[in-house]
Amino acid sequence: MSQNIIDFTLDDAQLAASLQALTDLEAQLSGLVAMSTEQRRKLARMGDKSEAFCRQTLSVLAQNPQVVPPSLKLAEAQADLAALDRLRPLVLRLQRLAERANDTEVALGSDVMRCALDGYALLKVSGRNQGLEGLRKELGTRFARSTRSTEDVPEPA
Repeated sequence: MSQNIIDFTLDDAQLAASLQALTDLEAQLSGLVAMSTEQRRKLARMGDKSEAFCRQTLSVLAQNPQVVPPSLKLAEAQADLAALDRLRPLVLRLQRLAERANDTEVALGSDVMRCALDGYALLKVSGRNQGLEGLRKELGTRFARSTRSTEDVPEPA
C-alpha cells in the first residue's frame, strides 16, 4: 500500500534563499549565547510562576530607587526583561518553524521508508524470476538480526 504523506520539493533557488536567510538571521542574532549543560544546570530559573514575581519586584524597585544599591544592577535587569519580551515572539516562531521542519523530515523519511519496504516485499515475491535474488539478499541484510558473539555471552555460574 503506497504512502505519500507529503509532496515537498526544495529547489536550488529556495535552498540558497533559505540558507541565506538563516545566515542573515544568525548575523542579526549574534548576541545569543550558547551554554553547556553544566552552565544551564547552575542557573536560577524564571519559570511561568516566577515571572509575575520578577516583573512586580523590578517595578517596585524602579519606583523606589532609594532602596536600590548600585550593586543590584537594576537597569541591567530591566534591560534583560525588555530583551526577553522582544525575543519571545521570535523564539516561538522559530520553534514552530523547527517543529514543522522536523515533522516534514519525518514525513519525507517515512514516505521513502514505506516505498522501500513495499518495493523490498515486491522483490522478495517477484524478483526471483528476474535475476534479482542476489540484490534482494543484499538488501535483506538491513533486517538481519545481529547475533551476540560468544565473548559477549556471560558464562553460566
